[in-house]
Amino acid sequence: MKIALPAICLGVLLAACASTAPPSIGYSRNLEPIPGSITYGGQPRTKLTEAPVGSIVPHRFRDKFGRQVSETYVIEPDRSLQLISRRIDYDLPSDR
Repeated sequence: MKIALPAICLGVLLAACASTAPPSIGYSRNLEPIPGSITYGGQPRTKLTEAPVGSIVPHRFRDKFGRQVSETYVIEPDRSLQLISRRIDYDLPSDR
């Protein structure tokens, strides 16, 4: 029993890590662009020709509600951008 409990805990922790890992090549999680995203309305007209394939491109903007949005893109082999993550920072009300 002393060995089984740590083994179960380790299995649960590994399963949690595997389920929250960022997407790998192929990006199974398809985020849709929102107004302000680089790829909203289609891919940009200019291609990123000097950046290596697989490079990360960060992008920050404010959405229509004034929230700070941070997005991360990766450059695909065809030089298009793939949106891989988005974080929205919600402003908490202040007491002022």
